[in-house]
Amino acid sequence: MSLRLGVPKEIEQGERRVALVPAVADRFIKLGVELLLETGAGAGSHLTDASFKGVTIVPDAASLYQQADVILKIQPPTESEIEAMKAGAVVIGMMLPHRYPERVAKLRDHRVTSFAMELVPRISRAQSMDILSSQAAIAGYKAALMAADRCSGFFPMLTTAAGTIRPAKVLVIGAGVAGLQAIATAKRLGAMVEGYDVRSATREQVQSLGAKFVDTGVSAEGSGGYARELTEEEKKQQQDVLDQHIMAADAVITTAAIPGRAAPKIIRSEVVEQMKPGAVIIDLAAEGGGNCEVTRPGEQIIHHGVVVYGPLNVPSELPVHASEMFSRNLFNFLSPMIQEGEFRPDWEDQVVADSALTRDGEIKHAPTREKVEGQAS
Repeated sequence: MSLRLGVPKEIEQGERRVALVPAVADRFIKLGVELLLETGAGAGSHLTDASFKGVTIVPDAASLYQQADVILKIQPPTESEIEAMKAGAVVIGMMLPHRYPERVAKLRDHRVTSFAMELVPRISRAQSMDILSSQAAIAGYKAALMAADRCSGFFPMLTTAAGTIRPAKVLVIGAGVAGLQAIATAKRLGAMVEGYDVRSATREQVQSLGAKFVDTGVSAEGSGGYARELTEEEKKQQQDVLDQHIMAADAVITTAAIPGRAAPKIIRSEVVEQMKPGAVIIDLAAEGGGNCEVTRPGEQIIHHGVVVYGPLNVPSELPVHASEMFSRNLFNFLSPMIQEGEFRPDWEDQVVADSALTRDGEIKHAPTREKVEGQAS
């Protein structure tokens, strides 16, 4: 019997993405696998059951989990979903083990093999599997639109019969994938854009998008491409310069997130209180507590006249393309493990080994194992 891939409907509140789109389903079918889709799984992404040609539509999640050998998901499976899976099943998607250690324990005890897509190593041949980058690009694009929507004035310069309107000043903090996409989008909207990152090596990337790089006069470059620890004097100098740019901005977009850890606090409440009335902060790091001290994850507040918004699960707000990109990432990850219609992973392969979270009743990811089994002891 051929390998059965199952795609359930996401049950997380507000999640509109789906782990499989019709174009990618066709590619899986060509590999000789059977596809099962829970009815309505693609509805949030405007995909009907009928658009999935050659896919078996299953009436409910319970029957899908009992039939599927490999399960593709967006959000981590809940404990009840894990219990519904047959022993020996494989689940692939975001696992967020630092947030849900009890679910990891359940995966281990239920002898489910799980792959956490956020653990895929950041090496050149795995770029096409990188969900963090694909979804961050969507979040950065959307963040610029959120900022423009909440801004009290135009982003671009406009020459009108009533005179010339100056363009808005937008500051983007963090020049990773999300930050660069936010810079590019704000620039396309006509704003004057500045970008900042502790890594001075990002200067060229920021400038290549037509933005100005905020130079604090401090370099955090360390060995191996990582940032070094700054002295207290350097930290103060860096923060003082950045604070001035924050206070001068019409909109600030923060993107400094660290997977598995709390987001660094970059904007202090007293700095928010010195920003222009009507200024906007879009805190993309809200999932990790936020880069701004006054951010309330999932809420929009007004603090001393400044709009502070900490959106959650931003990629889900563009579900059509977010699903398409996530689905391609999953295909690029899983397809090398499918040989002659069977699941045959090469456990010696770095991509496979590093992304494995649980296998054979064990937690394979060392930091998660320490957290889960340390708690249990």
